[in-house]
Amino acid sequence: MPSSVGAVPWVLRGLVAREVRHDAPVKFWLSRPDLAGHPVQAAGSGDVTAWFLGTSSVLLSDGDTAVLTDGFVTRPGLARVAFGRIAPDPDVVRRAAERLGTPPIAAVVCVHSHYDHALDAPVWASLTGADLVGSESTANIGRGLGVPEPVLRVVGEGDVLTCGRFELTFVESEHSPGDRYPGVVDAALVPPRRSREWRTGTVFAVFVAHPSGTVLVHASAGFRRGALHGRRADVVYLGVGTLGKQSSRYVEEYWDEVVRATGARRVVPVHWDDFFVSLDRPLRPLPRFADDLDVTMRRLSALAARDGVEVLLPVAWQPSDPFGP
Repeated sequence: MPSSVGAVPWVLRGLVAREVRHDAPVKFWLSRPDLAGHPVQAAGSGDVTAWFLGTSSVLLSDGDTAVLTDGFVTRPGLARVAFGRIAPDPDVVRRAAERLGTPPIAAVVCVHSHYDHALDAPVWASLTGADLVGSESTANIGRGLGVPEPVLRVVGEGDVLTCGRFELTFVESEHSPGDRYPGVVDAALVPPRRSREWRTGTVFAVFVAHPSGTVLVHASAGFRRGALHGRRADVVYLGVGTLGKQSSRYVEEYWDEVVRATGARRVVPVHWDDFFVSLDRPLRPLPRFADDLDVTMRRLSALAARDGVEVLLPVAWQPSDPFGP
């Protein structure tokens, strides 16, 4: 979708536009791509184990320390996001933490500050004692939920944060095309509030290095030309939201600037699932009128074949070895 937060009004406009302009069957433009035909990550564990929690929420653990990106698990429904006010659900976050049962989380990292990335992050920090890491906008979201100042870690271009044997490096990037709520959160954000008040802040590509290998979490399908050149990653958790609506040329340039530039041999697409649906239900792609995962995967598969890269969809809640076979 054009923006992970700005998507809601865009989706609603899309519904109306399709009804007015087309006589296509409802079952087509409301249909969803089928996940059955796409290869998925195998269950397993290694020196580093990864769990996917939907959208761009990924937990990485080496058995001693864990690092979590975003941690968005509340997933309020479409009507509430579009017309009401939203807030994190601490009970949902607590159940998610208990289900994972991992070692202590050292850092909760927000790749940017839209609600589908930063809504629950302060709750994770408060529940686990983790640092809340991100831009000043993320810090203000944390302040709105009473996260203590000592655990608010504001980072910028090139900053490095060490968490146990993990080393996190932050590179500033861009949101995917069509960011509907750009700007910053310039004061403590106390929920419940309108979804549009979780503004973008700074967008980060986050390299998570470990003696076993390096993961790049690149959650938004935007890029800065040359920003990742000279940096290496073994695996990219690649944000693909909106790619089904972009041109083939854009998708190829995005791939080249993120995957090819870092020399990654495995790509795990993220931010493709319908984040208005509870994580208690199986993940499913967004409807085709909002984005088209089939188009995205077809284009990525062609680029992957060209470059000798493996593309695997993640499975929610399933432990996997990001570097293993």
